[in-house]
Amino acid sequence: MSWSSELETVQSGMMDYGTTLPSVGEGFNALHAAATAEGAISVKHKELQALAIGITKQCMNCIGFHVKASIEAGATREEIAETVGVAILMGGGPSYMYGIKALDAYDEMTG
Repeated sequence: MSWSSELETVQSGMMDYGTTLPSVGEGFNALHAAATAEGAISVKHKELQALAIGITKQCMNCIGFHVKASIEAGATREEIAETVGVAILMGGGPSYMYGIKALDAYDEMTG
């Protein structure tokens, strides 16, 4: 699987849905922007939190999107790895398996 290709496909689907029901798409985008905006917690740390939740919820596309956003916010592989560790603590074995996918995504996107 190519993470970049998968994210493009999902992004396209989200845009298509947004044209079908604009109020939902716009509402989600506004919530996303507000929740991840710089504040008392940095954008990078908010993206790492979102990544940990994506891992524990076993959402492949969430993992891809939040690894990408974490990289853009300046996260290192070590920070991603520690985030995976927290997700494993909170989500057990399944989070271990999905956490490995987050590291694979990081390696592909930065490789």
